[in-house]
Amino acid sequence: MTLTFQSVRVATEYDEEGMLVFNGNRRLVAVLTRLSEQNEIAPGQWFLEAGFGRLGGISHPTFANLETAQVWINQRLVHQN
Repeated sequence: MTLTFQSVRVATEYDEEGMLVFNGNRRLVAVLTRLSEQNEIAPGQWFLEAGFGRLGGISHPTFANLETAQVWINQRLVHQN
């Protein structure tokens, strides 16, 4: 599945860099934020701030990079059908 990423600023405690993630139908499926260097758990990693549909739920994983996030998102969306 083709995903599209759009850069955005997210109003968190540190005003973090973010990405809106759209599926092939241009529907918003996730919001990712890049955790600040002040983050004690995973500085500089990407965090699933919000997931919609199949990506919703209590799990909010972190990812080393956007490529890893993309693989994780694709895996869940493909198993949706």
